[in-house]
Amino acid sequence: MRRATYASVSVASTLVVIKLAAWLFSDSVAVLSSLIDSALDTVASLLTLLAVHHAIAPADREHRFGHGKAESIAALGQAAFITGSAIFLLFESSHRLLHPQPVIYGNLAITVMIISVVLTFFLIQFQLYVARQTGSPAINADSVHYKADLLVNGGIIVSLVLATRFGISLADPLIAIAVAGYILYSAWVIGRDALDSLMDHELSPQDRSRINAIVEAHAEVKGLHDLRTRMAGAKPFIQLHLELPGDMTLHDAHIVSDQVEADLLAEFPGAEVIIHQDPEDINEKTDAFND
Repeated sequence: MRRATYASVSVASTLVVIKLAAWLFSDSVAVLSSLIDSALDTVASLLTLLAVHHAIAPADREHRFGHGKAESIAALGQAAFITGSAIFLLFESSHRLLHPQPVIYGNLAITVMIISVVLTFFLIQFQLYVARQTGSPAINADSVHYKADLLVNGGIIVSLVLATRFGISLADPLIAIAVAGYILYSAWVIGRDALDSLMDHELSPQDRSRINAIVEAHAEVKGLHDLRTRMAGAKPFIQLHLELPGDMTLHDAHIVSDQVEADLLAEFPGAEVIIHQDPEDINEKTDAFND
């Protein structure tokens, strides 16, 4: 996770430098849109780096459930930065739409954007690998952002070709406006997922079904109730009441619970699992939201 954040900051910083040069020479508002996006990418990636560094710290006396939600806070910050860049870009593009200007040094700008596409593509592949291995919401949010950048850069290349090769100057601001719209959509996706984590949203119905299937696969288990789940960063939390035969000894009930917990951890690595044992005939099924 740390290496992914270092790679993100390095790529974003590199793109800022080369896009700044391309914009100064070409005066393309589409290149400016990409420059602004990369500048905010750098800030957002730095926030992600700090959040990941904090999130992977072990639990302590003041934070006994760990620091995983720092990643969701960073993702929410990313959404705010992305939204701000999109709004600025909309204003700039609208002005250029009303007052079109020719794009100069188009070949330089196109070359820079091609370099951006290549660097961004390899960064996304690394981030996706890390996200699959760790489940980190901060790294996933960063990858969603850079996926948008990949499409943005491709659109900018098209606008530059249309403006410099075919003299369609309006293509520059029009594609920049489309880019801003896509950035706003990406911000909404990142912000929604971050808020879900911060508000202790339940795991997906598919994950809850998997939990039920794992628990009920044990012959000694007669059922379960009060299943509650949430995510804190990349760490799942699973709590449930396990229904066991009423005549089972506490020792045997503990063994069954440990087996259920081990199977859940095999399916949800790194999860925090809390299991309470109940006799099967107890009438205390209070979770009205259990599937």
